[in-house]
Amino acid sequence: MKKSSYTNHGRSNRWRENSLEGADENVSKKFDWYVIKKFGPYVGRYKGWTLVSVALMLLYTVLNLANPFLIGVAIDQFIGHNDLRGLAITGIVLIIVNVLMWQAQYWQVWSMSWAGQQILYNLSSDMFTHLQSLSLSFYDRTQIGRVMSRLQSDIDVLESMLSSGLLSMLGSLVSLVGIIIAMLAMNITLALLSFTVLPIMFVIAAFWQRFAQRSFRRTRAAISVVNATLQENITGMRVIQSLAREERNRDEFDELNAYNRDTNLEASRIAALILPLVEVVAAMAIAITVLYGGVLVSQGSLKVGVLVAFTLYINRFFDPIREISQQYSQLQRAGVAAERI
Repeated sequence: MKKSSYTNHGRSNRWRENSLEGADENVSKKFDWYVIKKFGPYVGRYKGWTLVSVALMLLYTVLNLANPFLIGVAIDQFIGHNDLRGLAITGIVLIIVNVLMWQAQYWQVWSMSWAGQQILYNLSSDMFTHLQSLSLSFYDRTQIGRVMSRLQSDIDVLESMLSSGLLSMLGSLVSLVGIIIAMLAMNITLALLSFTVLPIMFVIAAFWQRFAQRSFRRTRAAISVVNATLQENITGMRVIQSLAREERNRDEFDELNAYNRDTNLEASRIAALILPLVEVVAAMAIAITVLYGGVLVSQGSLKVGVLVAFTLYINRFFDPIREISQQYSQLQRAGVAAERI
């Protein structure tokens, strides 16, 4: 199999990137988040379902915060005093709480998924109607494959963010605030000591964001060009064969396809980078908590159950941050998709 010029010369990346930087495929311009607001009316049509999903999300968050507290109570109040009856009651309450959490999460995901599919339906219909109203000159200067890319892949990315990503980020933020309040209420000194790792987290997020936006915009532009080239080659296959251009067109498509592959690999590498860094910071916070909390327990100024509950809260404190980190990657992709649509 003949290797393309891209395979033989990986440094042609920059040339291919420059070729994508047209008026609608600029991979380096600064993203205007105002474009997200333009999709507000689509979400507003299903305000009721959205509010129901938000209420279920809040219920799930409150129930989730109750678990560490109940475990701490069980250790200090019942295990330490050999109170089997109280321990059994606490266990039953924990089971009930987790069943309610399961139900709340199930219906929250279902309601928001339903709304998301309706948003996708309306957005696709409006885009199709808009395409029918465009002039013939638009189709003369625009590759049909790029239009198809926006009708399919870009809308799917945006729908995923509108139907679940934004609500998941909201739930993570609410959970984060609740955990902070619970930790401060249990032990202010231990909580403030645990929060000392947060500046490291902010620096990591700021550094990561600089690279993520450009990378995700590049992937959307690359797949758009690949789709456009594929569509043109399929519809013009008779002309290609009559001119004996099969090998040349194959090499050109291979070059574009290789660039699309590499840009997606780069985006995946950048997206995968943030979560392990969050895990390292979380481990640092837990280590600080266990070390200082253990000293307080040995001095008799802190109960074992409180330390256990606090450690669980620390771990859960970084769960929302992990989710926000993952959803932020999706938000970056959705922002680029919204910009293109």
